[in-house]
Amino acid sequence: MAKKSKKYLEAAKQVEANKEYSLDEAVSLVKKIDFANFDASVEAAFKLNVDTKQADQQLRGAVVLPNGTGKDQTVVVFAKGPKAQEAKDAGADVVGDDDLVARIQDGWLDFDVAIATPDMMAQVGRLGRVLGPKGLMPNPKTGTVTMDVNKAVTESKAGKVTYRTDRDGNVHVPLGKVSFSEDAIKGNFQTINDVITKARPASVKGIYIQHVSLASTFGPSVTLDISSL
Repeated sequence: MAKKSKKYLEAAKQVEANKEYSLDEAVSLVKKIDFANFDASVEAAFKLNVDTKQADQQLRGAVVLPNGTGKDQTVVVFAKGPKAQEAKDAGADVVGDDDLVARIQDGWLDFDVAIATPDMMAQVGRLGRVLGPKGLMPNPKTGTVTMDVNKAVTESKAGKVTYRTDRDGNVHVPLGKVSFSEDAIKGNFQTINDVITKARPASVKGIYIQHVSLASTFGPSVTLDISSL
C-alpha cells in the first residue's frame, strides 16, 4: 500500500471515522479538507448491490449535470457529409471519418468524448481495443452513437457525464470542481443520485445502494448517510 502524504493524513483527521454525513455536511467537508494546489475534481462513488455478471444488472448511461463539470470537454465526431458539417456547427473540436480513424490508430487520443453516426460504426469498431479500455468508445446507451449529432455535441460540451458499473458494482461519477459552490455540487449530486436510483435493475433484491461517498482528487473520502438522501 502506498504511503499517505502528511497533507492527506492531516485532512483525514478531520473526517470522523465510521460517521455518515448528510449531503450538506459532506460537500462542505470535502471542500474544506481539499489540499491540492490546483482546482481539484469532486467525485461521487456508489457501491451498488448488483451482480455485474448478469447483463441486466450492468448500469451504463449518461446524464447532463445541471451545473456542468468545470472541465472543457474535447469532443471528436466520426461523421460524413451533412452530419460532419452539423458536428462542426455544434462546436465539435475534431470531425472526420476514415482520416480520424487512422489518426487514432496512429496513437492520437487527446480528447474526452467520441461521438459517431451509426453509419460510421463499422469503421469506428476497429478502434475498440484502443477506445474501449479508456471508456471512449461511442455507444448508443450513452447517446454517443446517434444521428442527432447537434444534440450529442451540445450536451457533451454542456457537462454530460457517463456512468457505468465496474466489475465490483461500483460507479464513479464526477460532480464538478472544488471551486464550485456547495449548491452547485449538491445539485449535480442529486441529479446523478436520482438517475442511479431510477436505474435499479428489476432483478436486484434487498438494499440496492449500499454505500455512497464523496472525495476530491487527492483527498480522503467522506461517507454519506444514505437514509438522508
